[in-house]
Amino acid sequence: MPHDAAPATPSARAHDEPPARAADLGIVDALAQLSFLVQNALGKVAAELGLSVIQLRLLGVLRDREPGMRELARHLELDKSSITGLVDRAERRGLVRRAPAPHDGRAVQVSLTDEGRAAARALEADADRRIRALAAGLTDEQRAALSLLASAVVSGDSAL
Repeated sequence: MPHDAAPATPSARAHDEPPARAADLGIVDALAQLSFLVQNALGKVAAELGLSVIQLRLLGVLRDREPGMRELARHLELDKSSITGLVDRAERRGLVRRAPAPHDGRAVQVSLTDEGRAAARALEADADRRIRALAAGLTDEQRAALSLLASAVVSGDSAL
């Protein structure tokens, strides 16, 4: 191929030509590099709203629950002082609110505000678009298999 010719793209390939097979990186390198790609995509999603990745994760956790601070720290794998600072910053931005827990007046629950819910929806849509783009070169069957395998790894379910 001449040096100025553009390489063939998947859409420019002949329909009967199978896609090139990727070299096997091995489980450790493949998962580590996939993690880097996903974290980079999430970092870009968060940056567009002026958030950090951990703030993005906070909004993601709060989409469907109103945990106490201890449970939130467990979800995000943070210590008490880190979770307090994270929630303080999100509260100052108007993304979350704290309220006394109904079962224990000494405990505090954290929930999204309307602004936080809107930000979470925007983050989710952008993350969906960016992460799906990472798998755009895969067939529907490959994407389905990757989804099942990733779900098994995340859940610790080895019974596939």
